[in-house]
Amino acid sequence: LASGGNEGYVCVWSAKSSSTQPLHKFSESEAAVRALAWSPHQRGLLATGGGTADTCIRFWNMVTGSLVSSLPTYSQVCNLAWCKNVDEIVSTHGFSDNEIIIWRYPSMSRVATLSGHCRRALHLALSADSRVVI
Repeated sequence: LASGGNEGYVCVWSAKSSSTQPLHKFSESEAAVRALAWSPHQRGLLATGGGTADTCIRFWNMVTGSLVSSLPTYSQVCNLAWCKNVDEIVSTHGFSDNEIIIWRYPSMSRVATLSGHCRRALHLALSADSRVVI
């Protein structure tokens, strides 16, 4: 279980533990952590996205409890979702670009940039085959 908060923390708990304390607590984000997504392709890989004062997508290895990489997007990260069939992640953004971006992981090269929202793109849903972004 992972959660992100307005204070910029990412907390990760074990469902197998009776402890009320998180296994890992990360404070690298400089703003609210608004987006979280577990990779379906790599065990223990968590992606997180920061708000307007941070704008980074970070990748965490929960097996080791360490930061794998960080990508500045220069726009508030509102949501993240992994594609099920390929190692790609979709991010939605708010201030200032209001875009939806598909990234190839781990290179984080842009596969596509979708525009059209005039305000924050807060949520997204991928079709079952990950070919359609809603």
